[in-house]
Amino acid sequence: MTDKTILTDAEWREKLSPEQYHILREAGTERAYTGQYDKFYEEGEYYCAGCGQKLFDSDAKYNSGCGWPAFTAPSEGESISEYRDTSHGMIRTEVRCANCEGHLGHVFPDGPPQAGGLRYCINSAALDFAKADLEEDKAPGPD
Repeated sequence: MTDKTILTDAEWREKLSPEQYHILREAGTERAYTGQYDKFYEEGEYYCAGCGQKLFDSDAKYNSGCGWPAFTAPSEGESISEYRDTSHGMIRTEVRCANCEGHLGHVFPDGPPQAGGLRYCINSAALDFAKADLEEDKAPGPD
């Protein structure tokens, strides 16, 4: 990735909803079990709500019961960045969009062992979803 999305604070405030701004630009968190993608399992791809960078595929999403969308791994490539987070008296690993540096959530080592053991706990408001085009997956039929 060569061209990062860099906007002024005023441009981010204009582009994002107040909740998205709080989460993506101020490292906020939505309340557990309130996000639109917590219990959402359609096939498709998840993108950064700030800049449109592809972040996760639906086949990596699972129900962790934590109250936020959970993924076992980011999509291919370097779509996310990880940082040490010592806020709130805890030591965690923060996950940000590698393109716009928007805060997405955190990654924890308590995910499904058979899928690598990681749980990417992501705020719904930091994500946009694009439904898979299932027509592309169908093989052409005989004439």
